[in-house]
Amino acid sequence: MRVIPRTMATQHPDNARVPNWVRGTEIIASDDEVYEAYISYSDFGVEEVMWDAEGKDVDTHVVRKLFTDYPEHFRDNVLGKDQYLTYRVPNPSIEGADRKVFAETLESIPITYDVAEKFYGESVTTPVFEVILPFTTSSEELIALANYYEKVVVNKEDTMLTENISVKAMIGEFRPKKIEIIPLIEDMDSMLNIKTIVGRYISAFNVPYLRAFIARSDPAMNYGMLPAVLLSKYALSDLKELSTESNVEIYPIIGVGSLPFRGHFSPRNVKNSMEEYKGVWTFTVQSAFRYDYPKEEVKDAIRYLNMSKPVEPEQFSDHERQLIRKIATVYRERYQMEIEGLAPIINEVADFVPRRRARKLHIGLFGYSRSTGNVTLPRAITFVASLYTIGIPPEIIGLSSLGKLNEQEWNFLAEKYKYLKEDLREASKYLNMDSLEMLKSGFNLDERIIELVKQDVLFMENQIDVKVPNHQYDTVKHRLFSSLALTALIEKKDSEVKMAISEMAAIRNSLG
Repeated sequence: MRVIPRTMATQHPDNARVPNWVRGTEIIASDDEVYEAYISYSDFGVEEVMWDAEGKDVDTHVVRKLFTDYPEHFRDNVLGKDQYLTYRVPNPSIEGADRKVFAETLESIPITYDVAEKFYGESVTTPVFEVILPFTTSSEELIALANYYEKVVVNKEDTMLTENISVKAMIGEFRPKKIEIIPLIEDMDSMLNIKTIVGRYISAFNVPYLRAFIARSDPAMNYGMLPAVLLSKYALSDLKELSTESNVEIYPIIGVGSLPFRGHFSPRNVKNSMEEYKGVWTFTVQSAFRYDYPKEEVKDAIRYLNMSKPVEPEQFSDHERQLIRKIATVYRERYQMEIEGLAPIINEVADFVPRRRARKLHIGLFGYSRSTGNVTLPRAITFVASLYTIGIPPEIIGLSSLGKLNEQEWNFLAEKYKYLKEDLREASKYLNMDSLEMLKSGFNLDERIIELVKQDVLFMENQIDVKVPNHQYDTVKHRLFSSLALTALIEKKDSEVKMAISEMAAIRNSLG
């Protein structure tokens, strides 16, 4: 049985600070990412690197470059056995402009095999054999991806080009013959249906084991932080149940960022994250985790996680599953109403949030509605950075909806979201009540939305018993920069807005 990594370095552009090996720019370019992958393994000790082809021009020759530039490391650490490189491809059913990138990336997998065979001198490893499919909503998408690789990429080796010459005779055998698919589940309906989606794929291919990827950022952006946490736990419970029923080991991955809204997985909160997300095997170590904290602290946290073992996930009864659905639905309605009212200022501020990666700019449809929905927003990291900039931590938005819960529902929430208070305490340090008046007077924001946010703050203080700190140095400094950013935005001092956003991100140890 292969080793299942505990840590996965990703290319999420959430870092506030630019690594010192990036020269003359604030953007980690595509050319830098090969070196970044190498130091993720060699310096930080991460066991797996996600190589992301979604929304950017991916370098499909990454394996060749790693072996060429860092041969000693990869002779001692065999890629595909000791350390892992995992492709994330665009979902062709969602991202139409990148459908050919999907095909191009899959076509590169046999090339990585040939390169590894030459590098190691024999067929000791398959360096790339797993592919992450984002926005997975059905088992059919997973089956189609697996079949595309086998039938289109590999089986063409038997195609006869002339009476005597086949594709295989001309350019060689295509290996590996099959790839493993990792579904990335990102929307509420799919999380609630994860057992069916994954179960049908397991049945179709009779896999010996499976890794399933649970998103945390986009569900938080679309439904609120609290539903995102509960939905993650719901999915983990159902995956464990499916594993038991199918007799197939399932190893969950969770996509968590450093700030509470996106998972609160920072070097200083690793133990709490492991307790909150019981059953998770692999945690994403995103850019802010690696670059916005002291390096030795980062390496210690990664080493601790690599040496740890996951605990069994919580198992929910049918009644408890219904409680999660009810709480998530109640919260989502209030949260989405507030976000729709804040959307104009979020989008205005988003234009000034610094880019940290060479990526194609794209926006998400709020709620991922396929037939309705009128609000478009930036992607999750920029979305979070924008809300922190205007002094409204996104973790707080929607909290007062919990006043609709009965005693049983409230007790269930308090028990199952173990570190709710800790997450809110961290987020509340960056609340700026002064900005609410500025948003009303300077940006003509709907006064009703401002009142709803105030209700959320009051609920947090009075009902959840999390008080907004007033005298911490970083809190005061962050508030000053938040007010400065809004003032600069009103007076169209663009460079001042950008400066204030960067300063606030550095205080939070994460851009978004």
